[in-house]
Amino acid sequence: MAASLTTFSRLFSSTTVSLLPPKTLPSKLSMRFPASRHAKPLRFSSSSSSSSTITAAIGVGDKLPEATFSFLDSDGEVQTTTVSELTKGKKAVLFAVPGAFTPTCSQKHVPGFVEKSGELKAKGVDTIACISVNDAFVMKAWKEDLKVNDEVLLLSDGNGMFTKAIGCELDLSDKPVGLGVRSRRYALLAEDGVVKLFNLEEGGAFTFSGAQDILDAL
Repeated sequence: MAASLTTFSRLFSSTTVSLLPPKTLPSKLSMRFPASRHAKPLRFSSSSSSSSTITAAIGVGDKLPEATFSFLDSDGEVQTTTVSELTKGKKAVLFAVPGAFTPTCSQKHVPGFVEKSGELKAKGVDTIACISVNDAFVMKAWKEDLKVNDEVLLLSDGNGMFTKAIGCELDLSDKPVGLGVRSRRYALLAEDGVVKLFNLEEGGAFTFSGAQDILDAL
């Protein structure tokens, strides 16, 4: 009888442990299923985000490399423009985002330039363009979703050629949302194609590449 009670006690104890509420499980176990958690905004950072030195293939004083961007016109036809067309004989602001429809890009970066476009143009800026490694169809849909008119051009660097040429690739292949290789966030000011200001962020951080940062430098 004593042996049976002992056996029963052990079984009961084991069952009790296995039925503990999930909140009592160690936190490291709950982190095995991140796909079920979407409360926090997406954060974009490269695998080299621990590096203290941010570098690119261009800098202040350099001539922007030639590249072609695409966009859809009001009739839905694919059109193209080039770096030289955007910047030759002009004061141009080019800024890049990691991806269309992503949180910070949609809620802060592009709207900030739309809001400040009048002030920027009053300071002599002729061109304001947003560049993203997305296709032209996605960029048009994003433009319509954001209700952007002619304040800011939304341009597709679909194959990432310009992004690669200036050394601003952001490899997000390890992220579950499947972004692949995109662009790091930056904002630059160019005069006649020559870089006068280049605010390059670490990965997709948004700290000093906004419209106000450009205005403060003009």
